Amino acid sequence: MREGESYPAAPSARDRFVLERRGPHPQHDPWRHQGLILEDERTADGGRARVATVLLTGRECPWRCAMCDLWTYTIASDTPAGAIPAQLELARLALRGQATPVTGIKLYNAGSFFDPRAVPEADYDAIALTLAGLSLVIVESHPALAGRRVDRLLAALDRQRGSGDPPQLEVAMGLETAHPIALDRLNKRFTMDGFARAAHALRARDVAVRVFLLISPPFVPPSEQDEWLLRSVDAAFSCGASVVSLVPTRSGNGAVEQLAASGWFHPPDLDDVERSFALALEHAEGRGRVFVDVWDLQRFESCPCCAGARRDRLQAMNLEQRLRPRYACPSGDHAVPQ
Repeated sequence: MREGESYPAAPSARDRFVLERRGPHPQHDPWRHQGLILEDERTADGGRARVATVLLTGRECPWRCAMCDLWTYTIASDTPAGAIPAQLELARLALRGQATPVTGIKLYNAGSFFDPRAVPEADYDAIALTLAGLSLVIVESHPALAGRRVDRLLAALDRQRGSGDPPQLEVAMGLETAHPIALDRLNKRFTMDGFARAAHALRARDVAVRVFLLISPPFVPPSEQDEWLLRSVDAAFSCGASVVSLVPTRSGNGAVEQLAASGWFHPPDLDDVERSFALALEHAEGRGRVFVDVWDLQRFESCPCCAGARRDRLQAMNLEQRLRPRYACPSGDHAVPQ
């Protein structure tokens, strides 16, 4: 198949390309979150913090990114007023009594926190109240929405000073790749310049920035993946990011499978994940922290003999921010790349 035959050029046609390949929309209760994930995370000062990720239930994201499968965690209607605070109250209740206290929380709603149809602005004060006692709160957003609602959330957090200092706000944004053609074809609906403006606007508000980058993003030729990963790391840190989080590109949304069949996407394996993380970690050179997402790593594993040890190695590198020695597979078939 020749280039351009299987993938439309116009954004509206790309939206249809993505939507037409989806399966049925799952049904979720908007008054209940969809899970908690507890993990230790390296802090900017070299320490370690216990961080909880709350998988919030809310309205589907209005952007149709070609590689995204997060719509399966959303609802089709607007998020009801009061639902997000109710989900957070349940989450904080479940987190009580942890042997290691949770000091940070990620509020991931499979979209943009600053989309008022996903997180009603009227709920900001109630949300801020549920975050009392934490030192860090991380929300995710599309760059186009990193504006006035950020100020309103900051103000809501500040109004809770009676419960102690408000948590540091960090906004995570998905750049995915700095490759200009791939960024456009992913249907992200922003340019590198637009992303940089959003990041700088956040930093001007003293809001920390976390940047998501894809491992093996579609539309980047295999021979150029490593080069563009490092260029993307440079772009993220030049925008003022304090954290770069690497996310292996997943299949499962229908559109990605079509891109793979057309030669535009080559699914990563665990070797790709390990190599990409090692390259990015070394390339960061102290400019900020680099993490790799290990939540769903089993889908990239193929060897049961060494999968657990390799996963543990990646998590140790997340915490230590340094390369770990290779792990030799007991089967003798392969070894972890350095």
